[in-house]
Formats: sequence, C-alpha cells, structure tokens
Amino acid sequence: MAATKDPAKKPAELSYEEARDELAKVVSTLESGQATLEQSLALWERGEELAKVCQQWLDGAKAKLAAAKPEADK
Repeated sequence: MAATKDPAKKPAELSYEEARDELAKVVSTLESGQATLEQSLALWERGEELAKVCQQWLDGAKAKLAAAKPEADK
C-alpha cells in the first residue's frame, strides 16, 4: 500500500499531491475487496486522515485566493 516514497510519513507531513495520490490508492484497494477486515479498517482510518489533509490544503489555498482578491470583487 506504500503510495508515497516514504510510507512512514504522517499524513500531516504530506504535500497535497502525495496525500491525494495515496488516498486514491487506499480507495482503490478498499474497492477491490481483497483486504481483510483488519486491513480494511486500517485503510479506512488512513483514508480519513488523508482526506482531512487534502481538505486542509484546499481550504488554505481557497483562503489565500480570497485574501488576494481585490475588495471590489469580494
């Protein structure tokens, strides 16, 4: 399941692209139905963490865009 070059990285240490790519692999693995129940639970938890990181990156980007937008456009 190692989706990143360093699978020991915590989700908060990942770039948006790394988290997104790993999340896609987690989803694919879960959808395949090949994981055991224990593995599926671990993957689900990892996926939740990765989704949260992705959302934080997106929220941060949205806030930067809003801050850079001229007042007249807001």
